[in-house]
Amino acid sequence: MSQAILPRDDNCNGWYQLLDTPAPARRLSGTEKTDWLVIGAGFTGLAAARSVAELRPNERVILLEGLRVGQGASGRNTGFVIDLPHKRDLEDNDLARKQKLLSLNQSAVSDLAALVERHNIDCDWSLAGKYQGAVGERGLKYLNHYERLLCDSGYPYKRLDRNELEPILGTRHYVAAIYTANTALMQPAALVRGLSESLPSNVELYENTPVASLTRHNGKWYATTPEGEVQATNLLLGSNIFSQEFGFLKHRMLPVMTFASMTRTLTDQEMTLFSRAPHHFGLTPADHAGTTVRLTPGRQLIVRNQYRFVPRYHDNLAERKRIRQGHRESFDARYPSLSQVPFIATWGGACGLSRNYTAFFGKVGDSAWMSGIHQSVGAARGTISGKLLAELATGQNSSQLADMLAISGKPALNPPEPILSIGVSMRMKQAAWASRSEL
Repeated sequence: MSQAILPRDDNCNGWYQLLDTPAPARRLSGTEKTDWLVIGAGFTGLAAARSVAELRPNERVILLEGLRVGQGASGRNTGFVIDLPHKRDLEDNDLARKQKLLSLNQSAVSDLAALVERHNIDCDWSLAGKYQGAVGERGLKYLNHYERLLCDSGYPYKRLDRNELEPILGTRHYVAAIYTANTALMQPAALVRGLSESLPSNVELYENTPVASLTRHNGKWYATTPEGEVQATNLLLGSNIFSQEFGFLKHRMLPVMTFASMTRTLTDQEMTLFSRAPHHFGLTPADHAGTTVRLTPGRQLIVRNQYRFVPRYHDNLAERKRIRQGHRESFDARYPSLSQVPFIATWGGACGLSRNYTAFFGKVGDSAWMSGIHQSVGAARGTISGKLLAELATGQNSSQLADMLAISGKPALNPPEPILSIGVSMRMKQAAWASRSEL
């Protein structure tokens, strides 16, 4: 098998930079034998490792992470754990399927909340809800459609106008928004680090230990790392887009990166814009390609927009300056009185999409299971699917597992290169142009 493309850290993740320096990484060296090998210590891998360790307390579990926990994709999102089905899932006419999605997402929120409380994880966890905002006519069209979908689903919400939003968001930039109450906000790098530090005792975590090759022979999985090897009876993949490097769901993933910028801490005077307590919020755009905005409990503003297709899972650092300028323009449009407030970090985070908007959950080989391609909702979907992946692999039965299998499918096969890259890039440019008024 050819050498895999390995994850790397660009030292730009603003969330991770806020954390204290961790203890030195425990790296795998030599040969280890285990009952269970979990690859990837993001939301999916952490949940899978925890669950299989609890279900099989007398068996050994090894969890491999290519970076430090929190440096990868799970520590780079904007800090939402959303209970509602994501955009196109919410548009599905199958109400029973939407109810399954909602129930699973709500379980993810509840499970994470319980772990945060039980292990005293300091990650700014708050069931603060979220706003879905519209800037102009295009956004309003999407917002009105979103409202109809919520009504059809019987999901409670509140619609707010510009005057009601101003003391919350600190800006009159938004003409309207819809508030839903059951989304959790958090500091993602802090959350995944806390989850990794509270794993059951039969889980052994090795960081800075990327898997260079993965093979199967003589009824075992063999994972080669830079300094050693793991021989495992069972394999659980929480490596998402990197999983295709090992031959799983190859040519069925669309690695896409979204970008965010974070300000320095706002002063007391600057915080007077936000007169309604609590002084933190999360807003997602009504238009899919618009701008996400967060005000953190630490008094930092974050804007996220712009997408890039990243077939090698990493962004072009030379383009980061242009992306940052785009964030500056979006920020200044919303907060002109804060135009002097600098960004302290700009980073990208990769997620897995598929052409038919289908996530994967299930068996991918002999004694091998995978959950991935989460369509940009990895915090909730990754958490619950990782937990249920362990149930599937250990032969459990539950209504939640049945629901997860029912809502999952097979991602569509991609066209060959260079057609794929050209087509995806053109479509993203078209979407950005059409949504420019909402950026």
